[in-house]
Amino acid sequence: MVLGVWLVLLTGAPPLPSTSAQFGFQDVYAQAQHLAERPYEAPQTQVPPFVRQLHYDQYRDIRYRPERALWRGAGMPFQVQLFHPGYLFDRPVAINVIDALGVHRVPFSPDLFTYGQTGPPSSVPTTLGFAGFRLHYPINTSREDEFAVFLGASYFRAIGQGELYGLSARGLAVNTAEAVGEEFPAFTEFWLRTPGSLARNVTIYALLDGPSVAGAYQFVVAPGAPTRMDVTAAIFLRKPVARLGIAPLSSMYFHGPTTFRSFRDFRPEVHDSDGLLLAAGDGEWLWRPLTNPDTIRVSSFPLSGPRGFGLMQRERTFDHYQDLEARYDIRPSAWVVPDEYWPRGEVRLIEFPSEQEYSDNIVAMWVPAEPPAPGTALRLAYHVLWGAGDRSLPPSPGAHTVATRIGEVRSSGSAQGGPVKLFVLDFAGGALDALPPAAVVDAVTTAEPGATIEEQHVQRNPISRTWRVSFRLRFSGKSPVEVRCFLSHNSDVLTETWSYVAGP
Repeated sequence: MVLGVWLVLLTGAPPLPSTSAQFGFQDVYAQAQHLAERPYEAPQTQVPPFVRQLHYDQYRDIRYRPERALWRGAGMPFQVQLFHPGYLFDRPVAINVIDALGVHRVPFSPDLFTYGQTGPPSSVPTTLGFAGFRLHYPINTSREDEFAVFLGASYFRAIGQGELYGLSARGLAVNTAEAVGEEFPAFTEFWLRTPGSLARNVTIYALLDGPSVAGAYQFVVAPGAPTRMDVTAAIFLRKPVARLGIAPLSSMYFHGPTTFRSFRDFRPEVHDSDGLLLAAGDGEWLWRPLTNPDTIRVSSFPLSGPRGFGLMQRERTFDHYQDLEARYDIRPSAWVVPDEYWPRGEVRLIEFPSEQEYSDNIVAMWVPAEPPAPGTALRLAYHVLWGAGDRSLPPSPGAHTVATRIGEVRSSGSAQGGPVKLFVLDFAGGALDALPPAAVVDAVTTAEPGATIEEQHVQRNPISRTWRVSFRLRFSGKSPVEVRCFLSHNSDVLTETWSYVAGP
């Protein structure tokens, strides 16, 4: 069932609970509402010390036995493999299966795993539970293809056909980059609905719990190009929070064309995503290239009725990465789509400084202007598309930014003073591709107070058949400023709006 998107505040009685054989979202809703009415109780970890103290490689040595996968041999296209608790994932979760007979808890057993060089443990409690699970489907070649995973706090991620894992999503973000400190609510229990033999999707229910919030979730996951996740949720706050992030995405940007810090890396670029794409309700599309800043950078994009936002990996040329192992050129983009009106709020982009490529230092999320009051349900639904931004996800309808290059101008030859940076932007696609080389194309470029635009030029690149804008940004102050640019022809807007925050 493909669900529409709605985001409203509801009060009143929760839906009536169903019998176990008819278990559904309304049952998780009732559990989340009941949790939120009580003080938060931190989980009592059951992970033995020797498992909790495993380092990364030792933990990866613990493998689920494929022959023990859920639904294997039952004539179904989907299979489920489970994760052993340990390392960073020391909060076991309960996993249940729903079938025609009702709801059944999946029992933990060390026999479900191989333990590699660490050897089998001497004593692991059979009540331990699992850290999470991953979904398999013949998305590429065989039934062994993994395409989605739910593991750690409320994190989940997926890939489209022919891709490798990259960025992640979360059920909810609470107080990200706020002075009060970030809170990480976690999925504590999952219910997996047994699919039919011809099923093209699988349904998952999840219960969320944290110090400030409880929630109920439903995921309808359909693998493909792109892979689609329809998400339905009900959020209950126990107490007010500084910032609530809806449909949060987490990614990594280590270095690339927008990075001024040198990391002495043989690879030209290293990132899971290279930009934030927004589709506003008024029809404007905006592209914000990502960077690895010197200090935390928070950008807000107020929107009324957004049509979509996502973290994209537009650069898909191997030569721009030169990494045969990580293959950043085939990491997916993630595009969040509301099918109906969302109320007033903003997309918030947070860029954290990072000294290595293994940290997710990028966060993008929708922040409602009016979060729900404690005791009131915030019900929402949206879908996330995971895939290649240039092939399977909806691109901006006009021309789009294909390159952002930034350089420092050490000697400007001007008496005006102030540091200067050079920006070189390339646009392609849409109506731009149909223009003759001699067409007159205008660049509409603006900068916030504190900087001015100088020496702007627009020309067609006959080699790449793109259109190039170059300009100098002269700073008169010491604070970063936002600069925006789009291309027009005969007063018609041809491109998305490129946006960037530049500092002197």
